[in-house]
Amino acid sequence: MPLTPIQPAPRPRPAALFELTPDWLQWVAENRLWDCAPATMVDTMVNAGQSPELAAAAVAQMDTDPVFIAARRHQQMLRKLESVCANLQKVWQQAPGYAVVERRSGVSRDEMLTRYVHGCRPVVLTDVAHDWPALRRWSPADLRARFGHLDVDVQVGRNQDALFEQHKASLRQRMKLAAFVDLVLEGGATNDHYLTANDEMLRRPEFMPLLQDIGSMPPLCDPALLHTAASFWFGPAGTRTPLHHDTLMLFHTQVTGRKRWRFVSPLQTPLLYNRMHVYSPIDLDAPDFNRYPRLRDVTVLETVLEPGDTLFLPLGWWHQVTALEISMSFSYTNFAADVPNQFDYVNPTIGNW
Repeated sequence: MPLTPIQPAPRPRPAALFELTPDWLQWVAENRLWDCAPATMVDTMVNAGQSPELAAAAVAQMDTDPVFIAARRHQQMLRKLESVCANLQKVWQQAPGYAVVERRSGVSRDEMLTRYVHGCRPVVLTDVAHDWPALRRWSPADLRARFGHLDVDVQVGRNQDALFEQHKASLRQRMKLAAFVDLVLEGGATNDHYLTANDEMLRRPEFMPLLQDIGSMPPLCDPALLHTAASFWFGPAGTRTPLHHDTLMLFHTQVTGRKRWRFVSPLQTPLLYNRMHVYSPIDLDAPDFNRYPRLRDVTVLETVLEPGDTLFLPLGWWHQVTALEISMSFSYTNFAADVPNQFDYVNPTIGNW
């Protein structure tokens, strides 16, 4: 019977690291994992009140700490995955017209599946909503006349919170839809108030007439499921949805006004500093390359949705949306049973790191 080899005893933690507080210990480990220059780290620690001898010893000894060595091994695995994403992105970008969001009409079901769903690329369909009564009927005045007496949950005070989308629950305010229509019409261009999908008003029977204003749908959709998978968006020019990715695929039809959409490939996720759930702290309208240097390597696609345009948003694509005018739009995820649209993401919960 073969003998089981004896594993070497774990190496003890170097002495200088025991003298650091947990916060400093974590700081040294994180900065070494980011491959910061040891001399710069020592200077920072000394300027913060650490003794030069302890700072130099702690930084030098971190690389030999057994816990840190384990972290380095996991980092190697992560960097391999990042390189796989980067190389696949290079292949994607070699395709002619990669940086242009196509505008198409007459797309068959088979082509929609092959080129856009399985090919994972966004497209604007210009003919899907050609028969929608909503295109002729929806307006702020129509909303007030038909539904103004009903209560809705809107987001108010978004300008006061840089993380307004992540904190949307705390910004929720209930008001009559008529009052919100007046706020949109009188408040000018702003991101401060917005009626978004999170209100889920289309799940309420009293708003069902809005669904009757929807006509033809893309061939991948099951109209019988629309009432369970539709969302309504209404707000002034200037409303913004920050850079994020959804966890499923969707269609988004612009009914009134125009919206600008900016996209980043899911294969470039490692460049977007995604530290909290499905959000990135980056503003593609005002990129901060000093704070987020990896952003320099990101390829941004852009399109403007006109009334009647329907965007297909493929799985995992990052997007940032800005309303250029008072806007009403309608999104839906009622894919047919043979087009799976449930996916699992393991999202980070690190926060501001």
